[in-house]
Amino acid sequence: MTDTTERASWVPMAGLFLAQILMSFNVSALPVSLGGMVDDFGVPPTDVSTAIVTYGLVVAALVMVGAKIGQRVGWVIVFRVVVVVFGLSAVTMIFAPSVEWVIVAQALAGASAAIIVPSLVALIAENYSGAQQATAIGSLGSARALAGVSAFLIGGTLATLVGWRQVFIVVLVLAVAVFVLSFRLRSEKGNRAVRIDVVAAVIIGAGVVMLTLGVNNLNSWGLLRAEPSAPFDIAGLSPAPALIVLGIVCVQLFFVWTRRRTKAGEVPLVSLSVFGSSRERAAVYAMFIVVLMEAALNFTVPLYIQIVQGRTAFDTSIAMLPFNLTVFVTATLVVRFYGRFTSRTIGMFGFVLTTVALIWLSFVVTNNWETLPTILGLVVFGVGQGALVTLVFNVLVTASPKELAGDVGSVRGTTQNLASAVGTAVAGALLVGILSGSVATAIAADVELPPAVVAQVDLDSVNFVSNDRLRDVLDDTDATPEQVDVAIAINEEARLRALRIGLIVLAGLSALAIVPASRLPNYLPGTVPTTVATGGELGRDSASAAS
Repeated sequence: MTDTTERASWVPMAGLFLAQILMSFNVSALPVSLGGMVDDFGVPPTDVSTAIVTYGLVVAALVMVGAKIGQRVGWVIVFRVVVVVFGLSAVTMIFAPSVEWVIVAQALAGASAAIIVPSLVALIAENYSGAQQATAIGSLGSARALAGVSAFLIGGTLATLVGWRQVFIVVLVLAVAVFVLSFRLRSEKGNRAVRIDVVAAVIIGAGVVMLTLGVNNLNSWGLLRAEPSAPFDIAGLSPAPALIVLGIVCVQLFFVWTRRRTKAGEVPLVSLSVFGSSRERAAVYAMFIVVLMEAALNFTVPLYIQIVQGRTAFDTSIAMLPFNLTVFVTATLVVRFYGRFTSRTIGMFGFVLTTVALIWLSFVVTNNWETLPTILGLVVFGVGQGALVTLVFNVLVTASPKELAGDVGSVRGTTQNLASAVGTAVAGALLVGILSGSVATAIAADVELPPAVVAQVDLDSVNFVSNDRLRDVLDDTDATPEQVDVAIAINEEARLRALRIGLIVLAGLSALAIVPASRLPNYLPGTVPTTVATGGELGRDSASAAS
């Protein structure tokens, strides 16, 4: 590594950092703006949530194609173009006359993000190396956490005091800033010889879409038996698990097709050398579990605070502040430990921290989320989460040659989107399932609540509802005031029990993740075995950043 590399300016990285914030802020701002859109357009929340789903689907389906477009056209050029498109999507959001325009805007944003995601990795690889590259990679993880905090604080304040459209003025300003800073980036020219494998793109795109739709709709369409809300059924069975199976089949077909194409000497959509060693595969598995846990917690905490406690999105952001800030700080500072500890040590320790934190939270969590023991648990979980997010990404980038940085970025984007969908769906299905069973058991054991009242309210199939909403429903029944109090107490206790059991299950998953973490690289900087690196300049030059 040369002195010139050491002294590389951080100004270009500021643009890439803001680009990550741009995407994350947009995603986080959508839930904050949901209530305002519902009131503005006069549509049900499910119509607005379609925009959120659309964004995720487009990103996941197109990110691998986006990586090849960047390699063919040139990363800086394509980066500037898609940032402009992202800005246009923000303008569309600001002036959207109907919810259909919101969906179109998020489709544009998703298509742009599908190219921005691999661009970030490729441009970091081309502008930084060594310790600076490791720091730059870490900043992407911290940027996601910072964007989550700012979206809730800034977006929540604007949406409450001014309106939801003003939230996306912030997105537009970010897009303009990223575009201006992009002129400080340097990149090699595109390679016109790169061809896009259309067959592989269709297979993996269909697989990701089916997996995402299936997992996201397990609750609403039914785990096995088709629910009334399912768009169709298969002999009475839910289409959700069928889509998941078909998605897995498509993913397997993608790998089969890619191996065949590689053996024939043709350029694949994604180089399988990114998964070339057990260490790289372990990093992908670990990344999936890390993002899954984060998505599950980000779903669970707001659900509990806003629904159970009946508080606002702004209150939720304050409650999540210890976690998000800890992730932000840890993701930035963990690179300082790469010279002292191996990736395996940091990875295993990170998963131990998240496991301990989740177990601790399952015991100390109460109806007041802002107690000191709960905040302590969130901070410890944030330390483990922040360290892991940066670490596994760094392992993937530093193990691959520079020309495969775009492929690493596309793998990262696909993995994160799938993991986010799975984490949210698993948390939802788990909590609702445990809640329903807990309520049914409590009702059967409680003699103070007559069967006639239970039949009128159908508490055995209750979802997460606030005490005020449940009281309103019970007021329309024959229940006495005493029976109403009993029903609310049952619901409140069942919700807390469901939350605690859900945290225990996540802790078990975190503990299992120690196994793939034990296969992460076990060498210190400067002692990289020649058989470890996949090969290429990036793997060698970044040895001082890898661990």
